[in-house]
Amino acid sequence: MNHFNIAQNLVRLRHEKKITQEQLAYFLGVTKASVSKWETRQSLPDISLLPLLASFFDISVDELIGYHPQLSKEEIIQLYYEFSEDFAKKSFEEVMDKINVHVKMYYSCYPFIFQVCILLINYYTLAKEKSQQTEVLQFIITLCEHVQSDCKDMNICSSVVVLQAIANLQMGKAQEVIELLEDITKPYKLVNQSSIYLTMAYMMLGDIQKAKSVTQLNLYYDILALVGDAKQYCSISIDNFDICNETVKRIDKVIEAFELIKLHPNDTAVFYYQAAVCYSTNKDIKNTVHYLNLYVDCLEELFKNDEIMLHGDWYFDSIMESFKEFGIGLKAPRNRKAILEDVYDSLENPVFANLQKESEYNMIKDRLKKIL
Repeated sequence: MNHFNIAQNLVRLRHEKKITQEQLAYFLGVTKASVSKWETRQSLPDISLLPLLASFFDISVDELIGYHPQLSKEEIIQLYYEFSEDFAKKSFEEVMDKINVHVKMYYSCYPFIFQVCILLINYYTLAKEKSQQTEVLQFIITLCEHVQSDCKDMNICSSVVVLQAIANLQMGKAQEVIELLEDITKPYKLVNQSSIYLTMAYMMLGDIQKAKSVTQLNLYYDILALVGDAKQYCSISIDNFDICNETVKRIDKVIEAFELIKLHPNDTAVFYYQAAVCYSTNKDIKNTVHYLNLYVDCLEELFKNDEIMLHGDWYFDSIMESFKEFGIGLKAPRNRKAILEDVYDSLENPVFANLQKESEYNMIKDRLKKIL
């Protein structure tokens, strides 16, 4: 009950009703001292008295105790960042205990539960033990199933399916991922064209700015999806040098055209790292070094400020408001510490063993050390 405001509410309600502690005590059949202790936080009313108190003041029990099962968007953002900062400063177990308390309190606040799932997907690797990571992933799946079962917001429901698939994939449950995603990701699904028709509708109403914002946002995410898919294509085609090389060269042009090193250095870094892995696997030292340098360029861009923020640029000038409308606002889903831990040993990958004697490779490692 420490999360609630019974004491403060009782004082306010009693004053609004213009009654004394004695009068309230008489109605409830308790002593004036009991009411005084409630209002000074020395004790709490017996649970059996809560309905009587609520009835007396003509409010609900939730209002009486100051409990609101639904969080505002601003409160969800605040909690997300609070948990994120906690992961950087406190033990994983301590933060998980705190998250569990809030999940139980706001179990029916589905936007909050959705953001908790995103948070844990981004931070579960901070758990030291593999068994603990598995427990967190299973917790994510359980929360996703809860949202799909009870939430009426189709946008949230469709989004948690993807989070559930990610959690299953990290647990090695490939068949579950296929069952979750195979149907909804088919390219002929009309839902994949929904943004086109939404833009046309805004145009029809003369809302050019909104049409521009929707189109820009979808173009932005389509470009990032293209880079992500290309990274995956390189990974699965790693033994086919011609395919890898051609994929990298084509995506290079996309990255250059849309200035992605500055616009979204994180996703661009992931692509460049995979490109370096592909070239190293195929014994192309020159290109391996080249793309590792670009990888570190992205990391320098990513960590040049104290906080990692989502942003647009001169071309994508109408997407900032859309970012703010999303669950966690403009800050990136992961803080600096979590991302830094991911890249800390990235150049120690055995695939780069053939570069150990290369002076340029050691210079790249020194650049990375400076960032870290």
